[in-house]
Amino acid sequence: MQIRKECHWDRVMACYADRPLNVNDMLAKSWASAADKLAVVDGSVRMNYRELEHAVATLAAALAARSVTFGDRVAVMLPNQLEAVLSVLAIARLGAVLVPLGTRLKEPEISYIFGDAQPVAVIYAPDYAAEMPTTGPTTAMRFECGSAAWQDMMQPGPQTSAPPAEVNEHDAFGIIYTSGTTGKPKGAVLTHLNVVHSCLHWEDAHQLTRDERTLVCVPWSHVAGLCGVVLPFLAIGGSLILMREFKRRDFLELAQKERITHALMVPAMYGLCLLEPDLDTFNLIDWRIGAYGSAPMPEPTIQRFAQAFPALQMCNCYGATETTSPATMMPRGDGVAHAESIGKTVPCGDILVMDEQGCEVAAGEEGELWIAGPMVVPGYWKNEQANAISFAGGYWKSGDIGAIDAAGYVRIADRKKDMVNRGGFKVYPAEVESVLAGIEGVIEAAVIGQPDDMLGECVVAFLNVSTNLDPEMVRSYCAQRMADYKVPGRVVIRKTPLPRNANGKIQKADLREAAKLLPPLIRSPKAAL
Repeated sequence: MQIRKECHWDRVMACYADRPLNVNDMLAKSWASAADKLAVVDGSVRMNYRELEHAVATLAAALAARSVTFGDRVAVMLPNQLEAVLSVLAIARLGAVLVPLGTRLKEPEISYIFGDAQPVAVIYAPDYAAEMPTTGPTTAMRFECGSAAWQDMMQPGPQTSAPPAEVNEHDAFGIIYTSGTTGKPKGAVLTHLNVVHSCLHWEDAHQLTRDERTLVCVPWSHVAGLCGVVLPFLAIGGSLILMREFKRRDFLELAQKERITHALMVPAMYGLCLLEPDLDTFNLIDWRIGAYGSAPMPEPTIQRFAQAFPALQMCNCYGATETTSPATMMPRGDGVAHAESIGKTVPCGDILVMDEQGCEVAAGEEGELWIAGPMVVPGYWKNEQANAISFAGGYWKSGDIGAIDAAGYVRIADRKKDMVNRGGFKVYPAEVESVLAGIEGVIEAAVIGQPDDMLGECVVAFLNVSTNLDPEMVRSYCAQRMADYKVPGRVVIRKTPLPRNANGKIQKADLREAAKLLPPLIRSPKAAL
């Protein structure tokens, strides 16, 4: 693919010269040339591209008839199911703006997003009805999948042939909320330019073809699932095999049944698969790409998968919501030899390693990774303060400390931010600490991450309290107010002040040392990832 320099948002960047104008344009190729090919599998439902386009057009027409139009935000809270794919594509067809909601979010978190993004409508599954805030879209603009009203919406009508909206590549495709160090989520604005380039990066790096069959087992509502799996594979005319809830045995059985060629998972999922005693008996000869990201992959896991499935190429990928999925990708075949690396910079991307003074360091030296390219979002939704902090000179400051060697392999050394990575889910201590502060009797709270063999890190909360509290009371309080992966796995309660330095800042390094002395965590078999 030819690459040339272009200027977008006062940034000069490398771009694919021959590219679709927007997501609708990108999908048009599949609609036209892969009409009879399998597009989506959701349980017993199997839909080809002709049927998929018809269903998307029907839903888009129904939303338009209810006054959803270009630029309107539409929130979607669905698991990995067919209706999620339909919703994403129908919203794009109208030129409206997708606002994905993670299915683990609780009412206060959703309420904040509603207040910030101001969606005109929300599409959700019945299981999440109890978490829908009273504020936000009107009753008439709340669409519950499976209801009689939803069934009426999905009945074809005379307007289903309406063409896709005219969308500029700088127009917003979606707003994905990512937690911040301030404790308030920030809405990263993904444009059509960003999404198209992310899809092309996946296609280019892995040489994807129309014969690909991917198992969608990470949440579609996260940037990795949406822009790393769903959209890239629809763009090439591949097949999506949807998995609503990851369970290792179910994953392996479904992967074998559907003869998948690709899967993107977080390292914890690979680790769980290795617990199956008969792993090597599964016939997964077609599975050629095992992509992973969101957390470091233990080298023993890579080696064990290589032994179980010699034809499988393990490919590390690194990115963030702000980079619309990958900023680095491991070249095919290099996963085992460079297990300590997160790959090389994507073709249209640029990564600088910068010191505290904003100066580039020498090759191999460590510093903060600054990322640029057409996949990097122009900024956050209505948040100029965050934009000023997070972007400089056309680069997004990742907050991750890493290095790039002379051969171009990127390595992550540490995180500049205090983020906790629990099985690939990002947990920002400030957000959890803000909830803990609302518990009566809590004087101060600090949250850290503790290494965990299965999930990468466990969320640990240290509390200084003035009343009698027990850990389960604290966990129950948190579970009602935040996603389950954010709820502390450990709660340490004390009636003495937390360690602070001369400036009054809590010394989290001391707390991490204290956490090492805690007894081993006994995890319930039903514990959430």
